[in-house]
Amino acid sequence: MLAFALTSLVIEMTPGPNMAYLAALSLSQGIRAGLAAVGGVALGLAVYGLVAALGLSAAIDNSPLLYEVLRWGGVVYLLWLAWEAWARETETAASSTGDPDIRAAQAFRRGLITNLLNPKAAVFYVAVLPDFIQVGKGSIAMQTLTLSAVYVGIATLVHLAIVLLASRLQSAIQTPDKRRTIRRALALALAAIAVWFAFSTTR
Repeated sequence: MLAFALTSLVIEMTPGPNMAYLAALSLSQGIRAGLAAVGGVALGLAVYGLVAALGLSAAIDNSPLLYEVLRWGGVVYLLWLAWEAWARETETAASSTGDPDIRAAQAFRRGLITNLLNPKAAVFYVAVLPDFIQVGKGSIAMQTLTLSAVYVGIATLVHLAIVLLASRLQSAIQTPDKRRTIRRALALALAAIAVWFAFSTTR
C-alpha cells in the first residue's frame, strides 16, 4: 500500500492538464471555484476506478478507436478551455458578483469532464494499479476499489494544495490588467499542455 501511495504521489506531482486547469481557475475565479473543480476531478478519477473494478478500463486500453475518441476529445476540450480563458473580457463588477453557486457548479462540471475525457486516467488503472494487486489475497475487485480510493485521495490532496496556493496568489493580482495578463498566460500554458497531451498519449 505504501509503495502504491508513493507511486501515485509521484504521478500526481507530474505537471498535467489538472494542474494547469486548477491553477488557472483558482487564480481567475478564487478558491470556491477551485475547490468545486477539485471535487469534479476527484469524481472523474473515482468513476475510472469503478470502471477498472468492473474490468471495463481494459476495454478502453484494448480499443484503439475508443482510446483515440477519448484522447482527442480531451485535447479539444482543453483547447476550448484555453480559448475561453484567453478570449474572455476582463471581469466586470457584474460578473464578479454573479451567483457563486452557478460558477462553482460550472467549475465542478468542467473538472469532471476534463478527467472523463482523459484516457491516461483509465490507462493508469490498467498499466500501474494491477502491479499492486495481490492475487489470492482477497477479492480483486475489492482490492482495485481500495487502491483506487487511495489514488483518488492522494490526487485530491495534491489538487487541493494547488488550489490553495493559487488562491493565495490571487490577492496579488486584483487589478484588471494583472488578472487579464495572468489569465492569458495560463491560457497559453493550458493550450501548450493540450498539445503536449496530444503527443504524449500517442500509442
